[in-house]
Amino acid sequence: MTDPSAFGTESTAYDISTVALDGDRYEVKQSAIRNKYTVRDGTGSVVLRGKQKLFKLKEEFPFVTGDGEDAFTVKAGGIMDVAGNYAIRDAGTGEEVVVLDEEFSLFVENWTVRDPDTGAPLATIRSKNKLLSALRHLVGLANLVPNKYEIVDADGGHVGDIEGKFSLRDAYTVTIDDASDVPKEAVVAAACILDALENK
Repeated sequence: MTDPSAFGTESTAYDISTVALDGDRYEVKQSAIRNKYTVRDGTGSVVLRGKQKLFKLKEEFPFVTGDGEDAFTVKAGGIMDVAGNYAIRDAGTGEEVVVLDEEFSLFVENWTVRDPDTGAPLATIRSKNKLLSALRHLVGLANLVPNKYEIVDADGGHVGDIEGKFSLRDAYTVTIDDASDVPKEAVVAAACILDALENK
């Protein structure tokens, strides 16, 4: 794996070989079946579909492309993880591309996207409103009040946002303002994963 300092070039160690997310806006929507998601790009085309595998000791979310080809899998590092590490594994190469590391907290939702070998942080997805985040957990509003997240790079610079919407089913808009230092696929996958895990 290349040095994270080389990240930002056109082709990086954090690319997923099966997917090319070139846009800057994606819609993530939950289907009628719990923890099953569809991701559309700015033109409305389906670019990814993902769902949680049921009855697994380790939580596992396989994703396919809009054409139904295997894209990548997000898999928990520990048994029945509520908080912990989730590795994104490229279906084309079989390699771990990044790790999603959830900061354990009852009240605040923070995720870090890390290099799988060195653990170096590449990006952080953090709840914008700590009070709202706490209320979602304390008074059972997790499925009723949409949350909002900011995506920042390893230096704390703004990268984009994940904005929840009021909807019968969970829906998020993922906007990437500057993707030069973050892997888009990991951010979009994280939008699905954090929704599935935070709303258990």
